[in-house]
Amino acid sequence: MVLAEVKEDLEEEGIAFNKNIPVGTMIEVPSAAIMAEQLAKEVDFFSIGTNDLIQYTLAADRTNENVATLYNPGDPAVLRLISMIVQAAQKHNIEVNVCGEMSAEPIYTLLLLGLGLRQLSVTPYSIPEIKKIIRSITLAEAEETAREALRLESARDVNNYLLQQSRRFLPEVLD
Repeated sequence: MVLAEVKEDLEEEGIAFNKNIPVGTMIEVPSAAIMAEQLAKEVDFFSIGTNDLIQYTLAADRTNENVATLYNPGDPAVLRLISMIVQAAQKHNIEVNVCGEMSAEPIYTLLLLGLGLRQLSVTPYSIPEIKKIIRSITLAEAEETAREALRLESARDVNNYLLQQSRRFLPEVLD
């Protein structure tokens, strides 16, 4: 409604604007991930904010030394939420990208690609490693890695598995 009102105001004032501007939503909390199917009907794209999604899913503030050790991108709950978001986006034919520290961590590249993500927002420093991993694997290998990771029951098991898989494809990057 707010966007429609702003467009209306711009038209009335004779100000040029893109009438078909894409509208998206950040998925940063578990409730938004759970509602991704419904949200996908209202937007053109999703952006998964992994830092907050992980923090709120695990109730672990990464800046609080008392609970920071619980913050773990490889936690099965986090992986399942990301998978739900991607599936909802695919079902409704909308784009989905991922940002946050998880997307710049090489051990999660295979997983994220395997879950269906094709747009990763990473720091410039991480680009060479991420690029090298992407060029060293096939989508089928990434998808199998993601399927297996989703079967695991603990963050420790997921992270160990992802590290092992990533080393198979790119040992020099992950040593």
